[in-house]
Amino acid sequence: MFEQKMQVENLHFLLYLILLILKKCVEVMGLKIREELEEYERNHLSPFAQLSSKTKGRIVKEDKCDVRMEYQRDRDRIIYSKAFRRLKHKTQVFISPEGDHYRTRLTHTLEVSQIGRTIARSLRLNEDLTEAIALGHDLGHTPFGHSGEFVLNEICPYGFKHNEQSLRVVDILEKENGLNLTWEVRDGILNHTGSGNPSTLEGQIIRFSDRIAYINHDIEDAIRGKIISSDDLPKECIKVLGNTSRKELTI
Repeated sequence: MFEQKMQVENLHFLLYLILLILKKCVEVMGLKIREELEEYERNHLSPFAQLSSKTKGRIVKEDKCDVRMEYQRDRDRIIYSKAFRRLKHKTQVFISPEGDHYRTRLTHTLEVSQIGRTIARSLRLNEDLTEAIALGHDLGHTPFGHSGEFVLNEICPYGFKHNEQSLRVVDILEKENGLNLTWEVRDGILNHTGSGNPSTLEGQIIRFSDRIAYINHDIEDAIRGKIISSDDLPKECIKVLGNTSRKELTI
């Protein structure tokens, strides 16, 4: 009995030592991982890309993650936010469509992200920053598409713009004191539409990606809803872009 107890205690002690060693390895290797990723950006991205290591920072200063770079952290914070999950219930154009295949604000966001990342990778710009801006750009959008935005703009004393509300969501409304995102992601979210211009090329990519996405899928949804037909589309546009999403987006 005494020998069995000693064996169990020795086993527990051995496991404890293993966990301590593993924890230390993760800490050491984790720091190396982030630094290697930042070094990769410096060596492989375009001179015009916004580097994660060169961010202007956050409103509230934080310690850096051992594994992820700054824009990766922003992306993950957005994905796990309540506002991001609520996008699935917000319609894109049709207020109450029948059927499962019409776009929602969430599927639109994912399509913007895909288009933006493809462009960023092709230009050797920062794909993580592009993705984070894309995923956060419509967090403050109203239900009922732009019709909801127009109505709120009329009844709110100071007006309403969904890009400004998106910034308010990530700065104030989410969590206890906002998501505390980096300056570049916040700048891209605010200026993805409207009169302002993003300060980074990655933010400018999302301005274009947003339009590419909604022009394509709004047409497709309108055809699915039998509001228009493919014959109503300008022939010169069809000749250049094609008549299916696969051809229009080259997917």
